[in-house]
Amino acid sequence: MSDDLSFLTLAEASRLVAARKLSPVELAEACLARTEAVDGALCSFITPTPDLARQQARQAEADIMRSGPRSAMHGIPYSLKDIYETAGIRTTGQSRTLADNVPSTDCHIHCRLVEAGGVLMGKATTWEFAHGGPAWDVVAPPARNPWDISRTPAGSSSGSAVGVAAGLVLGSMGSDTGGSIRQPAAACGIAGIKPTYGRLSRRGILPNCFTHDHAGPLAWTSEDLAILMNATAGYDPLDPGSVDLPVPDFRASLNGDAKGLVIGVPWKWIDEEFPVSPASRKALADALEVLAGLGATVRHIDLPPILAFNDSKRVIAMSELFSIHEPMLRTRPDLFGRSLRYRIMCGALLRAEDYVQATRMRARLASAVQAALHDADVIVLPCAEPAGKLEAASPESMFDDPSYTVPFNVSGNPALSVCNGFSESGMPFSMQIAGRLFDEATVLRVGDAYEKATAWRQRRPHLADLARQSTQAQAA
Repeated sequence: MSDDLSFLTLAEASRLVAARKLSPVELAEACLARTEAVDGALCSFITPTPDLARQQARQAEADIMRSGPRSAMHGIPYSLKDIYETAGIRTTGQSRTLADNVPSTDCHIHCRLVEAGGVLMGKATTWEFAHGGPAWDVVAPPARNPWDISRTPAGSSSGSAVGVAAGLVLGSMGSDTGGSIRQPAAACGIAGIKPTYGRLSRRGILPNCFTHDHAGPLAWTSEDLAILMNATAGYDPLDPGSVDLPVPDFRASLNGDAKGLVIGVPWKWIDEEFPVSPASRKALADALEVLAGLGATVRHIDLPPILAFNDSKRVIAMSELFSIHEPMLRTRPDLFGRSLRYRIMCGALLRAEDYVQATRMRARLASAVQAALHDADVIVLPCAEPAGKLEAASPESMFDDPSYTVPFNVSGNPALSVCNGFSESGMPFSMQIAGRLFDEATVLRVGDAYEKATAWRQRRPHLADLARQSTQAQAA
């Protein structure tokens, strides 16, 4: 990609396209050239669609020249996590059970992005069925972190985050069942939002857990996410989980300040129940100082034990995962990767009573989160520690330490991850901002204000060595 187009944010590119200072064809070709040069080392795409991208970019350019852009996504390159069904384009879920699956219809969100004039660059690498990974015994190898390819990009929307962070696409659509948008965004130093449950349609997206699955975008900034939310949010009567509520203009709230907002911080989680590293705590404290300087009030809030959220989620998720994959598990267990296969099997050991009690617990926990947000506009806490080494997941990994992202899958509240610094090893720190149900606008406002007040968004991965490593990987 040329110096002038390197790492444009989606918002920057959209403004240039609208002003006819940037051709959608030129932008798409720049992304395709970058992909060809470095994705052999990053493995962010499982199915690139360069021919379609060129066709859509040419059409977008002609439409814009004739009558102007029909949305801020018109002519913008994006990718879809490979659990989003696309008519005529392979959709594998990264699983050998669907290695040759070519859907006949598009998922709802892809239809919305096509209507908005987006340019599809391809299907992004995921963990198997958005759950089992990282793994090498699946359709394709896992994606690698562009800040350091020996490190994990987290999951399961790993290829989506890598593609954005490496400048291969300007935005991507992922899914989040326990942090699968926010944790890859955190690991790759970008922004990612899990909207409120029901805000975006999940029709045509391969399921992981019906109760906790959320669709949502990843991009470089909160403003970019607002553009993607404007294009994709809305009621879908054919999705039983979709909620029929008005959709605001998410960009309208991005005023660059946090004046008058109350920020709640669950310090007991952070300092006692699941302590973060000293470096991550300092990064969070520094970020809270920035937000206070922008006019926010920061106060402590109490929430139920973080383990209760994680325990409820695990029982529900394991039960529903088994219900989805039981037929294939019984007939062709060999087609699943080891990590996912054993995770599915765990669901067979749970009783109906366990599932019922977990759902009742979930209702109580969700109510507690809503109560805490009566006295705070948003909740701010870490998202995840900086990325560690990329290693194959063991079946036991689903019983590891609790996660800071899971509580908002349990409660259904919108939650955003943004970069709030870098470690001594050069890996991104991350901050999570959660808000009231269907108030993504305030969540994005806080993220946008923080990004505009700090310089972290100007830092990009150094990709000079990736072309060489990509060539070596393709030759191996």
